[in-house]
Amino acid sequence: MNTLSKKGLLSSSTAVAPSPTRFRRAQWRMLFAVMFCYLFFYTGRQTFGFAIPGLQKEFGFSKETLGWASAALLWCYAIGQAINGNLADKLGGRKVMTAGAILSCLANWVVSFATGLASLMIPWGINGYFQALGWAPGSRLLSNWWGTSERGKVYGFYVFAASCASILSFVTSIVVVGVLHLDWRWIFRLPVLLMLVGGITLYLVVRERPEDLGFESPENGVANQNDKHHGAAGDEETSWQRYSAVLRNVPLLVASVSVGFMNAARYGLIVWVPVHFLGANWSKASDGLIDPKWISVALPIGMALGALCNGWVSDKLFGANRSKPIVLFMVLGALASAAMFSLHAGMLAVGALFLAGFFVYGPASSFWALCPDLVGAKRAGTATGVMNFVAYLFAGLSEPLIGRMMDQTGSTSQVFVIVATCCVLSAVTAIFVRR
Repeated sequence: MNTLSKKGLLSSSTAVAPSPTRFRRAQWRMLFAVMFCYLFFYTGRQTFGFAIPGLQKEFGFSKETLGWASAALLWCYAIGQAINGNLADKLGGRKVMTAGAILSCLANWVVSFATGLASLMIPWGINGYFQALGWAPGSRLLSNWWGTSERGKVYGFYVFAASCASILSFVTSIVVVGVLHLDWRWIFRLPVLLMLVGGITLYLVVRERPEDLGFESPENGVANQNDKHHGAAGDEETSWQRYSAVLRNVPLLVASVSVGFMNAARYGLIVWVPVHFLGANWSKASDGLIDPKWISVALPIGMALGALCNGWVSDKLFGANRSKPIVLFMVLGALASAAMFSLHAGMLAVGALFLAGFFVYGPASSFWALCPDLVGAKRAGTATGVMNFVAYLFAGLSEPLIGRMMDQTGSTSQVFVIVATCCVLSAVTAIFVRR
């Protein structure tokens, strides 16, 4: 008996801590799996701008009407974020994110069979809710696996994947309408099949938290000293407690308003830039070096690199002070958008549009890193959901406004005026974010 107990003690003591190298590899594996899944999410919601010309031709909708259709998705997405962030904290990000990929793919196919405004807007809005099953649950997964000191970098990679998803959604949409010459319905059918691949891969590869693989969780400290005890292992909260704590966090609420203006600028570009470059004026204004519809791809490429850069800048140059790189990038984004307003030459537009995407969306890395920074990893899903709710509430408000301005002025370049204004408002608000 004595010998057996000694052997038991020996075996338990020799298998205490997995090597740091193994944990590091697991961290990166989880990050890349979440990135891979989210890489395909935007094929389910950022393709709408490329369908607008076809929708107008078939149904005769005004741009303002289609702006409201876009707003339906954005507002349902906002509601979903407020619900699903907490759902991820409660059920786990792995299951929720996988469900979002599958359900959004199905909703897009339903949209493709639309026969009028109602059959377009209703399933498109429902799709917005399903799309909201992606971002916050993925953020929760990452905050489980990565500590405070590396969150700027990690969220930079995550937002980089989201921006690459924008590139993918733009390119696949252009291939559908410009290369394959299919009608607008196939924009909602072909690209979204990639989401199924991403969702299934995530479910097979990812584990919810380090403890599931025998590792210890990293340090998940929070800026608010009063909330530190909630990071303790085994300290479970109710949904009401999580929402209450998040909604009483003033810095997070201020940051939410700032990200709202940023997202209004971002979606102004994402939805209406394709309309701008697919218009009749641009078929004549091109300098012949590049097809105007491909100019629009410069936008998501700039967004991808901007997000990657801003996360690194916030960690390395500003010591995890998120507000400074947010303000810097938003001011530069306003300048780049203002320049786009008066540009008419194809190649010049490529550079300016790249910079607009780079600076307008770059701060997203810092904004999302603020969520676990301010409230801790255990509330990261709820905080991300609340912040994203505000972000898409603002984005939804801007869509019909931009469409109406285009209808009244006959100029699609009006989008850049609103984008520049939103960038300035985001920068001013971000000044007041204090950790």
